[in-house]
Amino acid sequence: MEGVKNSAMSSNLQKITFGNGCFWCTEAIFQTVRGVKKVTSGYMGGQTDHPTYKQICRGDTGHAEVTEVEYDGDQITFNELLLIFFRTHNPTTLNRQGNDVGTQYRSAIFYYTEEQKQQAEEMIKKLTAESVFDDPIVTEITPASKFYIAEDYHQNYFNDNPSQPYCSFVIQPKLNKFAKEFTQKIKPELLQ
Repeated sequence: MEGVKNSAMSSNLQKITFGNGCFWCTEAIFQTVRGVKKVTSGYMGGQTDHPTYKQICRGDTGHAEVTEVEYDGDQITFNELLLIFFRTHNPTTLNRQGNDVGTQYRSAIFYYTEEQKQQAEEMIKKLTAESVFDDPIVTEITPASKFYIAEDYHQNYFNDNPSQPYCSFVIQPKLNKFAKEFTQKIKPELLQ
């Protein structure tokens, strides 16, 4: 029994919280990534305790829609996750992702360690120097604060609601694009 316990503890489990628009899209993408162990949709970065989705949608709380990503650092690096983050949304639009407008849709990295902060800042410098985007990156890099888990019906949204119009017309095309660009990062069982 001791060996099982030690092998389970030997994983390099870490977490990062990303805000990059609608959490349904972000959750669907990161759930496919090799090394990602858990993705939870929620809210972070605001001033209201226990915000509701309705409050978030009105922009009343200052929170962003986020996904908390737990990953095994031995299977995927933080820099790889950052690259996926930046390539799967538009980090140059302030408080907007497509038709979703408001501070709740801001581009944000909520870091847990100084190393994550430094790597995020370096990634932005690198993407800027390489002119990856036509406009300046406006992603905020902020210390993680209280994470509020979104209501149950937001969790695993795409997988539970694949025939919903939003899933068909918005999320599925993003997943298809992601799969073409990051095939080597997708969990092998999903490539069959």
